[in-house]
Amino acid sequence: MEATTSLLDAAAVGDLVLLDPLTEESLLHTLQERFRRSDIYTYIGNVVISVNPYQSLPIYTPEKVQEYRNCNFFAVNPHIYAIADDAYRSLRDRDRDQCILITGESGAGKTEASKLVMSYVAAVCSKGEEVDKVKEQLLQSNPVLEGKCPRLAPCAQQLKLRQDCRHYGYLNRESSGLPGVDDAANFRAMQVPPARAWEARKLDQASGMEACSIAEPQELQEICELIGLDPGTLEQALCSRTVKARDETVLTTLSVPQGYYGRDALAKNIYSRLFDWLVNRINTSIQVKPGQQRKVMGVLDIYGFEIFQDNGFEQFIINYCNEKLQQIFILMTLKEEQEEYVREGIQWTPVEFFDNSIICNLIENSKGGILAMLDEECLRPGVVNEDTFLTKLNQLFAAHKHYESKETQNARRVMDASLLPQCFRIHHYAGKVTYNVTGFIEKNNDLLFRDLSQAMWAARHELLRSLFPEGDPQKVSLKLPPTAGFQFKASVATLMKNLYSKNPNYIRCIKPNETKTAMLFTPELVLGQIRYLGLMENVRVRRAGYAFRQLYGPFLERYKMLSPRTWPRWAGSDSPAMGPRALPAASVLLSTSLCPGLSVCLPTLAPAHPVGLEQLSSPLGPNGDRGEGHPCPMGAGSRRGVRSRVATADGHLRQVRRAYRRYFRSEARARLANFIYRRLVQKFLVGLGRNLPPLLVTDRTWPPAPYKFLADANQELRSIFYRWK
Repeated sequence: MEATTSLLDAAAVGDLVLLDPLTEESLLHTLQERFRRSDIYTYIGNVVISVNPYQSLPIYTPEKVQEYRNCNFFAVNPHIYAIADDAYRSLRDRDRDQCILITGESGAGKTEASKLVMSYVAAVCSKGEEVDKVKEQLLQSNPVLEGKCPRLAPCAQQLKLRQDCRHYGYLNRESSGLPGVDDAANFRAMQVPPARAWEARKLDQASGMEACSIAEPQELQEICELIGLDPGTLEQALCSRTVKARDETVLTTLSVPQGYYGRDALAKNIYSRLFDWLVNRINTSIQVKPGQQRKVMGVLDIYGFEIFQDNGFEQFIINYCNEKLQQIFILMTLKEEQEEYVREGIQWTPVEFFDNSIICNLIENSKGGILAMLDEECLRPGVVNEDTFLTKLNQLFAAHKHYESKETQNARRVMDASLLPQCFRIHHYAGKVTYNVTGFIEKNNDLLFRDLSQAMWAARHELLRSLFPEGDPQKVSLKLPPTAGFQFKASVATLMKNLYSKNPNYIRCIKPNETKTAMLFTPELVLGQIRYLGLMENVRVRRAGYAFRQLYGPFLERYKMLSPRTWPRWAGSDSPAMGPRALPAASVLLSTSLCPGLSVCLPTLAPAHPVGLEQLSSPLGPNGDRGEGHPCPMGAGSRRGVRSRVATADGHLRQVRRAYRRYFRSEARARLANFIYRRLVQKFLVGLGRNLPPLLVTDRTWPPAPYKFLADANQELRSIFYRWK
C-alpha cells in the first residue's frame, strides 16, 4: 500500500520544486510516473519540462486553450500552453520582448513544441488571423529552415548550417525521398531558377592526364542553355584559373583534383546562395511594415545535441551552438540568480553547478580556440591538411581537461582503442563526443575561384547573376571570404545577443527512448539527459532561492490595502527599510517569507500563516490599528472609548434618518422614487462591499448586478476592482 501511495504522490507533483526528498532517483521517478499517466509536462518553477510521447494526445483542444488563457502560471496543471500564455501576457502587459528557448536532443520534440507555442499565441492574440498567417508561413518553411529562430513579429532567419557539398541532396537524388511528403507539390516551389545543379557533378571527369578537361560536352551545353552562358566561358572557368602577378596575367590549367574542387565549390555556392535567397524571400513575406513593430516574441527551435558513431565538422558546429544555448540557460537561471542575491546583500548558501564557459572558450576563443586554429590552418600559404591542424590542437590543449586525443592519451598513459589517431574528443556538457578531423579544412573553406564567380556574373539568368555580385569585374576584391566556421560563429554571437536582450522562457525537451516508440520510457536514457541539462541544479536553486522579486515601489502599490499605513495611498519612501515594515501582512497573504534586498523585495516559499483572509479584510488590518506584526491587546479603558464612539455614531445616524423623513414628505412621489432609487443603489454598494471576491490574483469571480439598471455600473466597478487588484 505504501508503494502505491508513493507512486500517486510522485505523479501528483507537478512542480519539481515541491519534490521531497529531492534526489536524482525521486526526480526521475516523478517524471516516469507522470509520463505513465500521460502527464508529459512538468514544471521547475517557470521552466517547463516536456517528455516526448511520440504520439498525439487530446490535450491541445480549443477548450484547453481557453482553460489556460489569462490564467496564473502556477494555478493550472503543467502545460506548454501555460508558458506560452505567461510569455504572451508579459509581452502584452509589461511591454517587454520575450523569447522562448526550446532545447533538447534531436528527436525530443522541439519542433512540435514550437508549433504548439505559435498555435496558442495565434489563438489568444487579438490579431489572431495575422499571427496565424505568420505561424503557417513559418511552419511551411520548416523543411528549409532547420535551424531557426522564428519571431511572431518576424525577423531575419540568420542561423544556418553550411554543409559540405557531397552531403547536399541534389548530388544524391536516390536518397532524397521523404515518406509523407508530396515531392511533386514541393518541387513546384523550387522552379524559380531553371538550374539543375546536380548535373555539375558530371562535368569534370579524369582524362588520364594531369590537366583536367570536360568529359561530357553535351551536358555542359545543356547547363549553359539553362543559365544563359557561353559554353566556352564556363569550360574555361572550370578547367583553368587566372593568376595575376603585378602587371601580368597568367592563365594556368587546373589539375584533376583542383578541377574537382572547383566544380564542387561552384555547386555548393550555387546551392548555398540560393538557400540564402530563399531565406530572404521568406523574411520579406512575413516581415512587418516599417515603423509598426513594437513587441517581439521569439521562439527558438534549433538543432539538438548530436552524438553519432562518426562525427564530423557538421556535428562539431551543431554541438558548439548547443553549448552556447546551455551557457545562456546556466547564466540566466543559475549563475545570475545567485549573483543577484549577493548583490542584494541576502544571506545565501551557494548551489554548485557545472559552468560550461570553459568548453565554449575551448571552441570559440578568438586567439587560441579550435575554430581559430582551424581558420589559421585554412588560410596559411602552402599545403594544408588535417594532420597539421590536429597536431596544433594537441600541442595547444595538451593539458586541457575537456580535450583529449590519441597523443594526449599516450602522454597521460591512458589506453583507449576507441579514439583513432585522426580524431579528437571534447567533453561536452551532454557527454563526450569524438570528432574525426577528416574534411574539417575542406568544409571550413568557403573559397570559390574568382574565374567561376565572374562566369556566373556573366550569365544571362538574372537570379543566378544576382547571387554572385563579387563576379562583377568592376568590384574585384582581393580580400579572402570568411570561412564557414567564422560565419557560423558570428551567427551564433548575433543570436546570443538577441536572446540576452529579451526576457527568457524555457522549455526543456526530453527524449524518453531511442526507438521513438510511443509512451516508452527508458530510465537510463532520461537520467543522462537530467544530468547534462542540469535539472537537479535548477531545482536546488529554485528551492533555496526566491521565486519572485519586485521593486519596492510596485510592491507597496500592489499590496497597499493590507495596512492602514499604506491605504489608500502610500506617500512614504520606497526604500528597502520601509517595504516589509509598512506591509507586515503581505507575507501572511502571500504565504511566504519576505526578504528585503537592497533594491527588490523577494518572497520565498514558506508554510502558510494561520491568519485568514477575513482578518486581512479588516479596515485595521490583521493585527488591529497599529499595523504591526503582533497582536494588539485592548484594555478596559480602550473598550469604553470604543463604546462611546459607537453610541455617538448611532445618535448621529438617528438624526440623519429624521431629517430624511422630513425632507421626503414634500413632493412625495418624485422624492420617494428618488429615495427608492438611492436606497437600491446604496443596498447594492453595501452588499457589494460585503461580498467582494477574494484578493487572489487567480480569482476572477464577481457578484452579478441585482437589477438591470445597475448592470453598467456593476461592470464598470468590476473593471476598476480588477485593475486596482
